[in-house]
Amino acid sequence: MAYSIYTQAGSQAIADTSTTQRHALGMLVRGFDSTYGEAEFIYLLGVGSTVVGLVVIYNATTYQTALITVTNGKNKGTPVAVAMSANVAAQYGWYQISGNAVIKKTAVAALPQVPIFISATSGRIKTLLSAGQQILGAQTANLTTVVSTTSTVVVTINRPHAQGQIV
Repeated sequence: MAYSIYTQAGSQAIADTSTTQRHALGMLVRGFDSTYGEAEFIYLLGVGSTVVGLVVIYNATTYQTALITVTNGKNKGTPVAVAMSANVAAQYGWYQISGNAVIKKTAVAALPQVPIFISATSGRIKTLLSAGQQILGAQTANLTTVVSTTSTVVVTINRPHAQGQIV
């Protein structure tokens, strides 16, 4: 993915991580990629073990991220974003919150245009129904089934968040 920011000359590139904060935390920008189209990104503080395509939850006040897991995402109603770089602890980077995102998934097949759910594997998603673990505002975008051996899936997201209801 080679997203370029529309109106921010001199800004940190979408795929870069930095040990220096270059923008206000929570800043939103729009960008475009010739393959995936237009998207929106938020500037957040990273967490250890982050790689491109992992799903995080973030605190909407401190802008600190955490890899989404069943224990920290289930029934929380927390905002969700997709890492655009290996933005580890004490580093700053962009996370996708709308558009077509390439997301890491578990080793199961993913059907087209179905809901996604929090996986037991930190930062990954699955398409198997799991009560209280749906990521709302997101569904697979692929026009064909993605086989279980493929580690990523394209997901259309629109300001996603973890399901916030008790099941």
